[in-house]
Amino acid sequence: MAKNEEIMREMLNNFLPQDPDQGMEALAELDELLMRYESAIREVRTKLEILNDELSLAGRQNPITNIISRRKKTISIFEKLVRQGDELSLKSIQENLNDVAGVRVICSFIDDIYKVARMLAQQDDVTLIEVKEYIKNPKPNGYRSYHMIIEIPVFFSNEKRPMRVEVQIRTVAMDFWASLEHRMKYKQDIENADEIMRELRECADTIASTDRKMMEIRDKIPRSDGYEQ
Repeated sequence: MAKNEEIMREMLNNFLPQDPDQGMEALAELDELLMRYESAIREVRTKLEILNDELSLAGRQNPITNIISRRKKTISIFEKLVRQGDELSLKSIQENLNDVAGVRVICSFIDDIYKVARMLAQQDDVTLIEVKEYIKNPKPNGYRSYHMIIEIPVFFSNEKRPMRVEVQIRTVAMDFWASLEHRMKYKQDIENADEIMRELRECADTIASTDRKMMEIRDKIPRSDGYEQ
C-alpha cells in the first residue's frame, strides 16, 4: 500500500503544475473528467438494461444475465499512460486510453453476445470505434471475449460531451475462466505456474466446446413463447 501511495504521489507531481492554485485547478479538472467517464458508464448500462428488458417481452429469454461496470482507478490510468510512453495530461487520457470506463456484459449463450453487440452498435447515438473479436480469434492463452470501443454523447448542464467506453461481452463460462486467468496474471512466485497456465489453456478449449454444445442443446428444446429461435 505504501509503495502504491509513493507511486501515486510521484505521478501526481508529474501531472500537476508547480503553482499550487493551478495544481488545485488541475485536480478539479481531473475529478470532473472522471465523473464524465462514470456518467458514460451509467448511460451504457441503461441502454443495455433497456435492450434486455425489451427482449424479455412476451416470454423471450433475456440474453443478458449480468452487467458489471468499473471506472479505472486513477493510479492505473497514470500507470498505463507511463507504460505506453504517453504524456500525463487530461488530453492524453482522453486521446490515448479507451478503457477508462468499462462495462462487462455476461450472456448465457454465444449467439446472445453478437445479438447484444449488434443491437447496441445500431443505436443512432452510439458510434462504434473499434471491435476486438477474441471469440472467433482467441488470444494465445485461451482468452475469449467480444470487445467493443464505443463513443456515446453524455449530456451535462452546459454541454454535450462524447465519451468512450469499452464494452466486453462474454458468456458466464468465459467470464469464470477470465477471473482465474486474471488472478494468475497478478500473482508473483506461484509454484507450477507453467502447469497452471497449461491447464487453464486446456480449460479454455473445453469451455468453448461446452458453450457451443449448450447452444445446440438449447436449439433442440421447443420454445414455449411461440417465437422461433
